[in-house]
Formats: sequence, structure tokens, C-alpha cells
Amino acid sequence: MPEVFASLGSNRDREHNIISAVAAIGHCFGPLTCSKVYQNKAVGFEGDDFLNMVLSLQTEIIPLEVQKIFRQIEADHGRTRQEKKFAPRTLDIDLILYGDLVINEGRLKLPHENILEYAFVLWPLTEIAPGLLHPHKQQSYRQIWHEYQRSHELRPADLTLPDTN
Repeated sequence: MPEVFASLGSNRDREHNIISAVAAIGHCFGPLTCSKVYQNKAVGFEGDDFLNMVLSLQTEIIPLEVQKIFRQIEADHGRTRQEKKFAPRTLDIDLILYGDLVINEGRLKLPHENILEYAFVLWPLTEIAPGLLHPHKQQSYRQIWHEYQRSHELRPADLTLPDTN
């Protein structure tokens, strides 16, 4: 069964939305492996700090359907698609990896470009999958993180996630 990775972020009612989203994803997919939750400044706009994390799950559900489930969970948490790219978020769930698939179909792009662009995606991914290879770069996430030019600070957040095992 493919290992699937998702990044989660929120800066509106952020503790509630992250905890609730993890529970919802666990309910839909079963056991999850979760990184720590990190706090960081908003990127691309002035706003409240975000909480971000990465989780992994295993599923046979095809990537497009996984993405639809994530979009429904976002909507259930008050997310609307009329928001600008760089704006406050109730909840943002991005499908970032689906096994070693490389996909570029409309809005579904795997591996997700945010992995290599943002520390708040790369570091939590490295935490739970340090030896996994990036499908394009063929480097481990540990190595990519080691070479990453850090442009903003991540701080561990004191947030207890629900047990999804």
C-alpha cells in the first residue's frame, strides 16, 4: 500500500483546526504517523503565526480521491477556495507525496513544490521520513534539509495530537 504524506497548516483557531483535522484524517484513513507541530510566522503576508505539521498514512485510494477527501475536511473546517494564496487560513491540507508517484495534472502536482520551498513542510517531513528519497532530486529529505537555506524560524508548538493508531 502506498505511503501518502500531507502537510497541514492553520493560523485561524489553529489549535482546534489542527487537532480536529488530524482526528478527521485518522477517521478516514486509519493510523497516522505525525510529525511534531511547529509554529512559524506567516509567509507572503502579514498575519498571525501558523501551526504546521506533516503526517503520513497508507491507502489504496487514488491520489485525486485523497485530495478530494482533504478538500472536504478543509471545507468542514470553514475553508473557502476564494481565499488568496497568501492569506490567513482556517485549514490548509496539501497532498505532498503519494508513494514515489510523479504527477502533473491540473491542480494535482506530486511531489508538491512546497516540499522544497518551505521549511515548515520540509522539516516536519524530514522528521518522519528522513531517509525517503525525493522523486525528482533522488536525495533523502535529511540531505535536502541539511542543504536547505533556512529563511524563517520554526519553533516546536506545545500541542497534543489525538491518537490515531
